[in-house]
Amino acid sequence: MKGIYLINEKIHINGYVHDESAAIQQAALLDLMNKEGVAPVKLNPYQLNEHYTIPHALLFDLKLHKKQIDCLLMYSNESIGDFALTYPARWLILKSYFDRILTVA
Repeated sequence: MKGIYLINEKIHINGYVHDESAAIQQAALLDLMNKEGVAPVKLNPYQLNEHYTIPHALLFDLKLHKKQIDCLLMYSNESIGDFALTYPARWLILKSYFDRILTVA
């Protein structure tokens, strides 16, 4: 199974600052990927990280490559909450590129 994982660098998990919160999300998502047997997909070869941090960039790459991916992995539904509320149509389009969405929490 192939998947893309999204980390929200702007949320605070368990009261930790941004960097620590992002590290917690990444560790939890990598563990989930290992348990579920998900191989990470990197759509953009120029992307620095293996994960995405900006939903708009992820949507852009998905539209550009026109790929259907097995799953989108996120730490929690709250990690995408601001994007989903602010851009509901884009969130629906982004979700449509994935067969399922997995969350840690």
